[in-house]
Amino acid sequence: MINRAILVGRLTRDPDLRYTSSGAAVATFTIAVNRQFTNQQGEREADFINCVIWRKAAENFANFTHKGSLVGVEGRIQTRSYENQQGNRVYVTEVIVDSFSLLESRSQSERQQGSSNSQSSSPSQGTKSNSGDNPFGNVMNNNSSNNTNDADPFASNGQQIDISDDDLPF
Repeated sequence: MINRAILVGRLTRDPDLRYTSSGAAVATFTIAVNRQFTNQQGEREADFINCVIWRKAAENFANFTHKGSLVGVEGRIQTRSYENQQGNRVYVTEVIVDSFSLLESRSQSERQQGSSNSQSSSPSQGTKSNSGDNPFGNVMNNNSSNNTNDADPFASNGQQIDISDDDLPF
């Protein structure tokens, strides 16, 4: 059986780092992951996925990320239940994170956070829409076109590239 989840998205808020009574660190956070398609108004919608990360990884995650950070996480989906104060059974489904990757530099992340603080739009309108073949939708768009230092060195500038067969590794 396989239970693996890989997500790429932006944090909707700062991670909430806490410690258990035995001293184990645990951080909870939510990742907004854009959907592949647009709705009837032409806007991209997002899913908001609850995640939990434990121990030293939780402390590192909380120290190096903040609201708006673009992250990749890998883990497993887990469902748990508890009885609330009204006596109702509540079910919670979340991703238990095994590993994570920071997918943009601190300066890009801070720039993204600054631009999102100046906008008062819904999360589905927070980033530009991609119409290309990007498999991650527009979550990978970091709006770097405003800064020439972040320009893609491999972007096509309209010129053909001459590569001989001897240069190919296959």
